[in-house]
Amino acid sequence: MEIHQLQMLRDLGELGSVKAVADTLSVTPSAVSQQISLLQRQVGTPLTRKDGRNLVLTEAGKVLADAGAGVISALATAKAAIGSYQQDAGGIVRVSGFHSAGQALFAPLVRRLSDGGAHHGAAAAAIPRLRLSDEDVAQQDFPALTARYDLVLAHRMDHSPAWPETRVRVIPLAHEPLDIAIAADHPLAALPELSPEDVVAYPWVASRSGYSPADVLTAIGAVASRPVEVVHRINDYSAAAALVSTGEVIGLLPRYTSGHALDAGVTLRPLTGISTRRRIDLLARPEALKRASVTLVVQALQDVMAELMAE
Repeated sequence: MEIHQLQMLRDLGELGSVKAVADTLSVTPSAVSQQISLLQRQVGTPLTRKDGRNLVLTEAGKVLADAGAGVISALATAKAAIGSYQQDAGGIVRVSGFHSAGQALFAPLVRRLSDGGAHHGAAAAAIPRLRLSDEDVAQQDFPALTARYDLVLAHRMDHSPAWPETRVRVIPLAHEPLDIAIAADHPLAALPELSPEDVVAYPWVASRSGYSPADVLTAIGAVASRPVEVVHRINDYSAAAALVSTGEVIGLLPRYTSGHALDAGVTLRPLTGISTRRRIDLLARPEALKRASVTLVVQALQDVMAELMAE
């Protein structure tokens, strides 16, 4: 039983296909299949099964993948004690962010890390080499992204299921309200705060199902005892804000991370009577957080978010 076999088994459970595992590890699909088959023969019990076109883990496979995660984490701890990889502040750090977080945080993150290296002089100028990507997925799909990225910016509503902390580490960044977005000259703009009854009768632009604004709209309809009319389904907050500025629709925008999307034609009002807060967290595999470069990026993201919230 080899570490790389356990890694492949765990990644298969997260990603759901041999090809995805192969792409993540930069090997061929046949190499992945061969190593998992070899592992299966070694343990003497089926570890995978077909589910349509996908290959999924059996219960025995899940047990071994979870146990293997502990072995991998322990090995990472050992490497941290003796290796230079974890101590390299200039290592590559792969970060994914959902769209609004990426638009709000990525540029300030790059500037903060660059400024930090410059302020400490040439002798300490090593800074993490960022590799940034946008990955806006439904909540349940964020943990699996830790197979591809060192840090994953993820969001979930307060009432949603918690992250699987047996599989990933969770670092809280913000507890962000979703506010009602209205045109600056809209009749609702005269009110300092809004209730579900105030907003339910207006046409809306909202996200697709499975994303935070859609969850809040369901709650608005339930409290106001009438369905909400959604005329546009758009996940991009800049596009949604542009539609709101016309005055034809209202929407929901995050209070801290939507500043890039707002202009003078759009204003925000808090919604009362229901919970509209979402949690913005960093998700990572335990072994990733043992790297100095990753912890530097975590600290920088915490600082950038704190500044954004202070504004």
